[in-house]
Formats: sequence, structure tokens, C-alpha cells
Amino acid sequence: MPELPEVETIKNAIEKAIGFTNIINVTINNNRFREIIPDDFREKILHSRIISYQRQAKYIIIGLDNGLSLIWHLGMSGRVKICDKMPETFDKHDHVIIETEKGILIYNDARRFGLLTYYETQQLTKHHLLCRLGIDPFDNAFNGEYLFKKLKNKKVPIKIALLDQTIINGIGNIYASEALYSARILPTRCAGEISKKECETLAESIRLTLEKAIEAGGSTLKDYIKPDGSMGYFQNMHCVYNKTGQKCSDCTCNISQTGGIKKIVQAGRSSFYCPTKQK
Repeated sequence: MPELPEVETIKNAIEKAIGFTNIINVTINNNRFREIIPDDFREKILHSRIISYQRQAKYIIIGLDNGLSLIWHLGMSGRVKICDKMPETFDKHDHVIIETEKGILIYNDARRFGLLTYYETQQLTKHHLLCRLGIDPFDNAFNGEYLFKKLKNKKVPIKIALLDQTIINGIGNIYASEALYSARILPTRCAGEISKKECETLAESIRLTLEKAIEAGGSTLKDYIKPDGSMGYFQNMHCVYNKTGQKCSDCTCNISQTGGIKKIVQAGRSSFYCPTKQK
């Protein structure tokens, strides 16, 4: 599933290519996603003008001049393709085509775990998908003190707490593992036992990890590619994620003795860590 850096990269690509322009046609070939696209979706957004772009957690929010906003989530395998003109042929899973005066947006989703809908812009914070989201990692209020207060009564492992979207939004499996490595914190430690000083380090590590990933265009693993068809390259910068048995990036160990990076499963998700560097 695309995480915060991938969603930010896609949002930025759409804004750069399409910008602020009018929607002149909408074609829905298949409306059956995680949530069914509303029957009046085309009617509601046709002939409106795009006036804003933002990301909330793993959602792309596109504001329109008619008081509505598009809410777009890519699910497990969804992608957005951007074209200068209408393609002569379409791929099998090109389910939604949004034509604007500056280009075409094509929503392709093989598994259809994503969603595309609309909602009143002024009421977005009340939408059931958005109303329980925690703080954004790039919010000025996100810091060690905030993290410490949110974690101090948690009995779950810290890795699981970081995936809780009601605490911090947008962080998924890849960046939780990478941020914990950067902060030198074991993913198995109880969240409520992380000290305030460690929370300060972790908050800084989370933001820095995400910043680097956005700069690199995200991580291309399995389904994710950028809207222009190219790959992100942050996967080449991973320190621990999906590197079982290898050395971490600044390893000074005898790997024959340590066995390198370890992989465990927590709440059904893979976690990767260095047993020497992380405590």
C-alpha cells in the first residue's frame, strides 16, 4: 500500500501536471471499489474547477470550486496515470478517467481496494474516513512531547503504535521500520515504556525518514510506480526494511555472529530491525 511519501509524491505530480483547471468529462468504467463510487459522482464534479490539492494521511484531497472535494485513496495496488491526451486504448484496470483542460487522470486499480468519492469541503474533518486521523508527521505540533503523551499508556509494541493512524497519520510498515532503526529503538519494545528523550529522537527520525523518502519519490515495491511510469528509489536507501540477514547501513558487527538484520511478524505485518544497533 502506498504510504505517506508515495501519496505525497503522487499528489505533487498531479498538481504539477494538471494544476488548477476545469474538469470537462468523467468516465466511470467500474464503480465497485472498497466503497462504491457514488452514482452521482460524475454529475457532482463535471464542469467544476480544481482549486486546491492537499494530502491527509494516505488520502489525496482535491478541492473544487463548487464546494466539494475529491477524496482519493489508492488502496493496495491503485495508481494514477497522467496523460497529455486521451489514450487510443486503455488498460484492463483503468476504471475511472477524469478529463481536464490540461490533461487526463486515469485511476487504475487491479484489486480495487482503493476508493474515490466526494464530500463537502467545509465538512471534510467530519467525514468517516478522516475524522479519526491523528496528527500529520509534518504538523508543527508533532514533536517528542506529543508522542510521549500519546504513547505513555499504550501496552502495544512501539512498531504497532506507529501504525495506529489515530496517533500519527500516514506511517506504514516500511517507514515505521526505517524510523525505528534511525532512532535505535527495537520494534518490540512496549510503546508505554519509551522515554520522553527517546520520543524526541523518534519524532525527529520519523520526520527525517519521511522527508528523505519524499525527496526520493517514495519506495517502489511490488505495485507502486509514480504517475509518469517511473519508479521511486527510496528502496535503494532502506537501512533495514526487507533486508533480512544483511548488514545494516552503518554495520560494524561480525555478521557471521549476529546474523544481520532480523525479521519478525507483529500483528500480521513484517518488522525488520538490527538487534545490535536497536535497543
